Amino acid sequence: MTGSTMKLETVSLKGMAFPLHSANTLVIGSGAAGLRAAIELNELGQQEVLMATDRLGAGTSFNAGSDKQTFYKLSLAGAAPDSPHRMAEDLFSGGCMHGDVALCEAGHSAAAFLGLVRMGVPFPHDRFGCYPGFKTDNDPLGRASSAGPLTSRIMCERLSDEVRARRTPVLDDHSVVALLYEDDEKRGRTVIGAVAVHPASRGTNNPFGIVLFNAKNIILATGGPAGIYEDSVYPESQRGSTGIALEIGAAARNLTESQFGIASLRPRWNLSGSYQQVVPRYVSTDKSGSGEKEFLNAFFPDMKTLAGAIFRKGYQWPFDAARVLDRGSSLIDLLVFRETRILGRRVFMDYTRNPSGPDGSPVFSSAILDEEARIYLDNSGALKSAPIERLKAMNPAACELYSGRGVDLAKDKLEIAVCAQHLNGGLAGNIWWESNIRHLFPVGEVNGSHGVRRPGGSALNAGQVGAMRAALFIASRYSGPLPDTDRFMRLAARRTGESIAFACKASGGDGASAADDDDTVSPDEVISEIKQRMTGCGAIIRERSSVARARKEAWRLFSRACAGLDAGSAAAVVQAFHAKDLCLTHALCLEAVHEHIEKGGGSRGGCLVQDREGVVPCSGLDPEWRFTFTEPGVFVDRKVLDVSFDMVHGVEKRWVDIRPVPTEDAWFEKAWSDYSQDRVIREEEAGDE
Repeated sequence: MTGSTMKLETVSLKGMAFPLHSANTLVIGSGAAGLRAAIELNELGQQEVLMATDRLGAGTSFNAGSDKQTFYKLSLAGAAPDSPHRMAEDLFSGGCMHGDVALCEAGHSAAAFLGLVRMGVPFPHDRFGCYPGFKTDNDPLGRASSAGPLTSRIMCERLSDEVRARRTPVLDDHSVVALLYEDDEKRGRTVIGAVAVHPASRGTNNPFGIVLFNAKNIILATGGPAGIYEDSVYPESQRGSTGIALEIGAAARNLTESQFGIASLRPRWNLSGSYQQVVPRYVSTDKSGSGEKEFLNAFFPDMKTLAGAIFRKGYQWPFDAARVLDRGSSLIDLLVFRETRILGRRVFMDYTRNPSGPDGSPVFSSAILDEEARIYLDNSGALKSAPIERLKAMNPAACELYSGRGVDLAKDKLEIAVCAQHLNGGLAGNIWWESNIRHLFPVGEVNGSHGVRRPGGSALNAGQVGAMRAALFIASRYSGPLPDTDRFMRLAARRTGESIAFACKASGGDGASAADDDDTVSPDEVISEIKQRMTGCGAIIRERSSVARARKEAWRLFSRACAGLDAGSAAAVVQAFHAKDLCLTHALCLEAVHEHIEKGGGSRGGCLVQDREGVVPCSGLDPEWRFTFTEPGVFVDRKVLDVSFDMVHGVEKRWVDIRPVPTEDAWFEKAWSDYSQDRVIREEEAGDE
């Protein structure tokens, strides 16, 4: 095990001097996917690997979790038959996911999982060495495993230990703000490096702390665009950097598809699993905390139906349009959204008391539960008198997690909202996770490999698998020499100059301060407008005319952000870069949502589409709460929507046929021949199809 090597020198451009780091592969981001990519590259013999990150430990995988955070993988215990092909079909059946990518995620899942076990992630096994699983949302077979509420954090800790042991350099406090590229008539666009801002590099000849990277390959592992929603369960330290790839023409896929779910606001935490299965009380108040009422009661006919919906909210946790009808579990999400975003009230979950139930209905008791819920709680030893007692019996770690963050669920109500939790879409990639921009590999949540619905925990698997696939392709096919420094600087001069000019104007250092322009806007103002717009019409409720208007407003804001962002000082220009990044990302998300609705797309997955010709999900809701649902087999369900952006030509939208799950040739002798003669990894597959 040897450390990575890289070259560091100083280069000059426009009278300024910058550090230049050179390495075969630059990994941007330091979450679970980025860390795994660096480890796999080192394991495969690639020594020229460098990581750059905003802040170590600041991303989603270090700071997110749930009651029992899951990793979804091939079954490794029990008598139920399973196979990579069967798992791929289950991933594929969620809709709008390419089958060959699903097969890759299934085929590598056991290796990804067992690699984490080898590194010390404490996934439980029995005395025979089998790793039992449990069912999670959208999972027909019980493939999920867990190391507890903080599974992804434990993964990151063990992966970080491994990166340190391999002595891979990690540059902290380096915010990558732009990607560098070259164009070739035959090969198309190829990434060649990056521009970062590093405050400690600021000086007389480098007022903004600009740092350059010369890299043959870039693995982008910066997570989802957490900063585009106001109601969000993403950690506040997570922003996302999808826009730096969109800005250079990287295609995005399935930007219409996000996951939303009920979560606490302080602290930000997913309220899935046992948090719901113990059937807490839902109440709302006015802004001051007065006027408490159990608002769900008006929409359910009796206590048994209400308690059943709350219980099933546990293992059907993410909001799903299909579960709004017939008083399904997602009706609760819709009613919470209505109470908070439309009526302007505050909503809480209360574990100290049982729900009272609708007028005239018996009050809550274990006897009133339906058979499924009662058996589950009984088997868990949790048929107790109050929600907090049930939670302590079923999952004491779930209580301890909140007590460690200053919330005593035995006394304190928990303020909640329907929050953005995961983007199922993202940047497009092929079966090696390479973008249409050659040598750029988006891995983790920034990659849009998921479709409309996915089994809980499959995102952690996809991030690990994508990292492994990208590393394998790079080590096998993209390990050639870098351009020398002079050639790199010639190729990088224009894009680097654009970044310098943007920083100069945003700081008021171009001789005509941005603050003198009537159309200037601060980064905080830009981000605030983005969040309000996306939560208002790009979250679980979407309406055609509102989305059309929001799309135009988004592009007007992007124009202002490009021309008149005022960060106030050279030290704060990184905030201006981040605001521009999120602005482009949210504009393309709204373009995708608008296109989906225009092509006849209705409610599906994590969103409901309002339509005056649609249906009201349940009695008690006003007529404007009518929604239309996507019929099986319609155009938008047979295609995947890819969108891309060009500063000259604008937005391009492509509806791509969904590739089926391949029927893999399992004949060993053929696989052995292809493998031994190096025919498995095909360079002609480079770039997204």
